Formats: sequence, structure tokens, C-alpha cells
Amino acid sequence: MHNNYRTYREIGTAWYGRHIVFITCNPVTNQFLQLQKSLHAPTEPPHPNCAETMSQFVSIGYQITAVVSLSPTKVQYVLMK
Repeated sequence: MHNNYRTYREIGTAWYGRHIVFITCNPVTNQFLQLQKSLHAPTEPPHPNCAETMSQFVSIGYQITAVVSLSPTKVQYVLMK
């Protein structure tokens, strides 16, 4: 049995995972569009201003792990904690 939780999972043991949040924004208008998250991810209420929403999530410990352009008016940020 491995003691390293990153390489071994066992039913009935404590879950050591990450929280994922997807934030979708309009980069042209800086408008927040949508928030999606893993079930137990801690969140802040999104702000209509995308930069403010991103700032709130970074301040509670999330890191931006990816940025994906969905269209000319939609960008999705992937944050992990």
C-alpha cells in the first residue's frame, strides 16, 4: 500500500483533492458571464465586473491554471485551489 495520496486512492479514506472553478467573461466589456465549480469548491459571489470577480477568487487562494478563448466575446478562466 502506498502512503502517497497523490498516486493512490482508496475507498473510505480522506479525500485529498483540488477545487476547480470555471469563470466565463466577455473580455471586450469586462463583463462576468458565468460561474461553474466543483461541488465543494469555496466561492465568493461573482461581481458583474469580471476583473473584480477574478480578484476575489485569487484573494481566497485560487490560481489561474488555464485561459481558453471560447469565441471573440467569451473567455473561460480555469482556477484551481
